[in-house]
Amino acid sequence: MPFSLLFTEQYSRRAAKFLKQQPELRGTYLKTLRLLEANPAHPSLRLHPLHGKLEGLHSVSINLSYRITLELLIQDQQIIPVNVGDHDAVY
Repeated sequence: MPFSLLFTEQYSRRAAKFLKQQPELRGTYLKTLRLLEANPAHPSLRLHPLHGKLEGLHSVSINLSYRITLELLIQDQQIIPVNVGDHDAVY
């Protein structure tokens, strides 16, 4: 069963800013979101839980430099993106 992505207004603003600054990543970013909906455990996403101040969130990779942090609600089959950007920006 596929997951559904729930975009908050705050995340949508962050994503728009990210894509404005990195327009060449639009296709890769959208592909990452589609794959996340279809199969969050896909190896190319490199899904992993975060620790420390981001405890309770997970991260997936857009590419080697950029990440999306997210809340993964497995019981409701929902994924809520929280932040997008390079490693330093999201961690």
